[in-house]
Amino acid sequence: MAHEPMLSPDDVDRIHRWHEQAANGIRDETVRTFSYLGHKIVVPPRVMPISGTSSLLGEAVLEEVREDDRVLDMGTGSGVNAILAASKSHEVVAVDISPHALEAARDNAARNGVGDRVTVLHSDVFSAVEGRFDLIVFDPPFRWFAPRDLFEAAITDEDYRALRAFFAGARAHLTPRGRMLVFFGTSGDLPYLKKLAAEAGFTSEVLGRQELTRDGWQVEYLLIRPKVGGP
Repeated sequence: MAHEPMLSPDDVDRIHRWHEQAANGIRDETVRTFSYLGHKIVVPPRVMPISGTSSLLGEAVLEEVREDDRVLDMGTGSGVNAILAASKSHEVVAVDISPHALEAARDNAARNGVGDRVTVLHSDVFSAVEGRFDLIVFDPPFRWFAPRDLFEAAITDEDYRALRAFFAGARAHLTPRGRMLVFFGTSGDLPYLKKLAAEAGFTSEVLGRQELTRDGWQVEYLLIRPKVGGP
């Protein structure tokens, strides 16, 4: 299904231009090490680095996770949100489609002393995920273009195939007390995300936001809690 953006043509053109600049800017063949919310995260080449807006989601994960929660980190990347969750919970499942990300997530979980709490799986959205979760964390690709390689698949999801699969399958993987935290921004098709959530029976509560100006363009990053039923 080809994605029809719910944005103005000017915004679509701007997102295309910004995407090219962003994709080139974050490519790096060096190993990078981050000190992040009390943890050491090593990010090898071909894995998405931690950004200046990552803490909006990371801090929410630390506040949200309960000791008895079973947590799913969808699209784990370097494993950072799975590690934060495992600092509170004893059972975390971290999934990604990139073998480079999966290796980084395993190494980082062990490095931070939570390797026994984090199960890392190769999964295309929910394809290899079993059971239900008390908390699902998702930092999806913002754009809808075709990725040119596995690295770029961390920031762009062709026609929002993965995003559609996520909202179509999320309810079947939530416990009765299940909650979700989703990170998204206006450098993607935010109205479409809200539409998908509504069609799946979720309202979209904004828990936090951060604004940045990039290349003269005001970009807003949002922490969203999709909730079943009414507000």
